[in-house]
Amino acid sequence: METPPEDQIKIYQEPKFASPKLIAAWPGISNVALEATGYLKEKLGAEELAEIESPTFFELGGVFVEKNVIQPPRLPRNQFYYWIREGPERDTEGDLIIFTGEAQPTSRGREFANKILDVSEGFGVKEIYTFAAALIPHYPEEPRVWAAATDEEQLHQLEEQGLVLKGDFYIAGMNGLLISVAKEKGMRATCLLGETPRYLSQMRNPIASKAVLEVLNRLLKIEIDMTEMDEMAAQASQQMAEVIKESRRQFINDFTVPLWERSDEEEKG
Repeated sequence: METPPEDQIKIYQEPKFASPKLIAAWPGISNVALEATGYLKEKLGAEELAEIESPTFFELGGVFVEKNVIQPPRLPRNQFYYWIREGPERDTEGDLIIFTGEAQPTSRGREFANKILDVSEGFGVKEIYTFAAALIPHYPEEPRVWAAATDEEQLHQLEEQGLVLKGDFYIAGMNGLLISVAKEKGMRATCLLGETPRYLSQMRNPIASKAVLEVLNRLLKIEIDMTEMDEMAAQASQQMAEVIKESRRQFINDFTVPLWERSDEEEKG
């Protein structure tokens, strides 16, 4: 019998960091987290730093398709990237390490979170940020950003920045679990959640991604070109408006009976 492969941590570079902060994301509702983090990584020109190969935490349950071509079986990738800040703000604001996972782990998520944080701590990380979707019942013209943090001081600072403190709620998946495990390890952690209509939760939502990314940029004093994100958000807004319009039309069709189709009894009522 073959011995199952072991987890491997591959370090590709070892830069000297100044007070690095970790931003981590996985696929989730409306892809809010991964889309925001991917855009940030691209615009910063972040470079590959390390990778976790983790057969322990993943089972193959599907196949990746690239440009319509089915690929050989492989585990989801879990990669770290880094960005070195330039200028005098580096000493106060620090550098960034960005982690992206192609899929949520299928088992032992807490252990996987610890592994990610162990690697991050090895690079000097003491503060974590994640993103998520905040499901609401209506369509917001301007989605607000909710916040959750590991201590009261952070929450007070976030509230002063105009973020919404909603009280009691649940953050599903690794985007939530990671910050909980970070608190357990004595690390500061914050989750930024962009408001997303519950009935559109199966659609990607770059509007919410834009909202959380703008807040992160403000909190960490990062300047990136948001032009493409603005365009994606505008296009998504139009698509969502069309979906809502069609849903209303369908609702009227399904629950409204023309006068000429009503029975005599209905007319008497």
